[in-house]
Amino acid sequence: MTHRTSVALLLSFSLVITSAYGAPNLLSPTRSQITTSQKIVKLLERYHYNHIYLDNGLSSQIYDRYIKDLDANRSYFLQTDIKEFEAYRYEMDDALKSGNLAPAYHIFNRYQVRLINRLSYVLKALKNDLDELTFTDNTTYNTDRENVEWPKDNKALNVLWDKRLKYMVLNQKLSGNALDEIKKTLIKRFENQLKRVEQTASEDAFQIYINALTQTYDPHTQYFSPRVSENFNINMSLQLQGIGAVLQAEDQYTKIVRLVAGGPAAKSKQLKPSDKIIGVAQGNSEMNDVIGWRLDEVVSRIRGNKGSVVRLKVIPADAKNESETKIVSLTRDTVKLEDRAAQSSILEITHDNKKKKLGVIDIPTFYSNFQAMQNGDPNYKSTTRDVVHLIKGLEKEGVDGIIIDLRDNGGGSLSEVNSLVGLFIDTGPTVQVKNSSGHIMPWEDTDERIIYDGPLTVVINRLSASASEIFAGAIQDYGRGLVVGGRSFGKGTVQSLQPIDSSQLKVTSAKFYRISGESNQHKGIIPDILFPSIFNLDEIGESSLANALPSDNIPPARFKRWGNYDEYLNYLTAAHQDRISSDPDFIFTKEQISNRESEEQGKTIVSLNEKLRVKEQSDAKTRRLDMENKKRVAKGEEPYKDFEELTSANDTDSSLHERTITIDHVLTEAGYILEDAIAIRNKTQVASRLKR
Repeated sequence: MTHRTSVALLLSFSLVITSAYGAPNLLSPTRSQITTSQKIVKLLERYHYNHIYLDNGLSSQIYDRYIKDLDANRSYFLQTDIKEFEAYRYEMDDALKSGNLAPAYHIFNRYQVRLINRLSYVLKALKNDLDELTFTDNTTYNTDRENVEWPKDNKALNVLWDKRLKYMVLNQKLSGNALDEIKKTLIKRFENQLKRVEQTASEDAFQIYINALTQTYDPHTQYFSPRVSENFNINMSLQLQGIGAVLQAEDQYTKIVRLVAGGPAAKSKQLKPSDKIIGVAQGNSEMNDVIGWRLDEVVSRIRGNKGSVVRLKVIPADAKNESETKIVSLTRDTVKLEDRAAQSSILEITHDNKKKKLGVIDIPTFYSNFQAMQNGDPNYKSTTRDVVHLIKGLEKEGVDGIIIDLRDNGGGSLSEVNSLVGLFIDTGPTVQVKNSSGHIMPWEDTDERIIYDGPLTVVINRLSASASEIFAGAIQDYGRGLVVGGRSFGKGTVQSLQPIDSSQLKVTSAKFYRISGESNQHKGIIPDILFPSIFNLDEIGESSLANALPSDNIPPARFKRWGNYDEYLNYLTAAHQDRISSDPDFIFTKEQISNRESEEQGKTIVSLNEKLRVKEQSDAKTRRLDMENKKRVAKGEEPYKDFEELTSANDTDSSLHERTITIDHVLTEAGYILEDAIAIRNKTQVASRLKR
């Protein structure tokens, strides 16, 4: 299809739009976007790690991704639309190379038409009395339509949206809202979405389409439009100043990806990854429904002056459906370097009937105050400098060994993780970096000093990523210590920024490899001893992301192993399993996992019968209360009287919390494993000396 034919199609189609709210502006690409798209194609072929050539195979993937990004739940396009668009499936590669963006804008403008028609339809339905809606039959609604058939016609769409409206109203009812308030909320939500459609610009269509291209290469390669590029915190990491959270857009929702250590969100202990933010309010003012908002608009509502309060309405990650919401109140603050600094504590346990002391060092991120260092400040802060100080303090306390806690550590400075590994070995490589040209460069510790040569254990979880995976992998490869906990995130790629006029392209240009030659990418670090984990690997981690680069191997670097725990692992694992089989906290974790798995089996098919939903909601609360009280009784604590007491126990403002090390059951168990390893090593050494 030629560019001229595509434009003609756009113009002819725009004439048949019928809506009480009018037609969308007919969008078309600018000259700048045409040249930018061609530059991006060349940059991807030149700089991307895999040097993927844009061909028919990739064109098909771009097409599927673009359609999905526009209508992931198959609630707008019709079968006739998809049949028409199929002509572009194997044409997008040639179109992108030549700067022909007409296919993309044809699809996007059609989407805008369908979107306006659906929003108009539901707003018309909301003008009726909601009392006419009944919730007594056995009708169900599928919340995940990614793999269902596209609606045949507008009649089929009407049936779908009638169910969708009932689903939304019922969720609001189950949250305790009156029908008149529900009507007001939903009308405002859809009217706001209509206003946003009217404000949609060519830049929005271009960014969605180009990211459909970049995301077929890998999930971390991304295009930032000029508007997004204006704000570093949004375009680089989507970090929200004020609450300390990293967000991303997912369908109609704003989802939490991770929490920034030391920030208000992390301190509150009320938010977690995969929670969805559906409402934002300033202080005690009215809650604004933000479903369907653009990410940057949600960001602007959440950000604010230090000391001010923002309230978030959230659907928890473990909620069975959208009716299970909670309000989280946070006091905005600036995340200071000292709030994210490493800290230490003493873990005391009884092992073999003897009192034992172990040091715990919590490292939330790999940081360095580069500005202070460049200014010649002899006391500048960095992860390595702080950990040296903490180790010396712990040694003065006479600890038997040290536990490095890297849970929730999303990474940071590569130079810092390199120097931190060097505190525990004499010299040698710490990580290998392979660039897009195939050149492999090892990072090495060249300082022969060893700050600590005693027993060591590293604790990781699913949110341990990038630099923290490099550290854990190096310690594991050297046999320098044990790695325990949950499987890590699996982020083993390196991104670089390529400027394009007033926009930017973040492109994956290299990969990290362990000194053993293995890649952390995709599979993450597998602990020597695996703990039960509540994290859902299908929803969190590199392996959950579409088009994530695979794990592979390169030749190992030359290094000398420190020790070998392999011969002890069977014993250490058996002792671990025996302990946690009767530990109330680990039993609770296993029950949470079992409960989540059973609920997820039918999670997307939701009943629209109010009595049944009320019962499901009550049963879920009862199960959670019973599980929590079972744990509390086993630990000698008073059980909660009811579900309300359970939930209110955690509802505290983030300003009341300072970041401190909590010696929880995971660290305690890591301590027992370390003491087991110390005892075995000591017995082995004694036996070896006796033989001599």
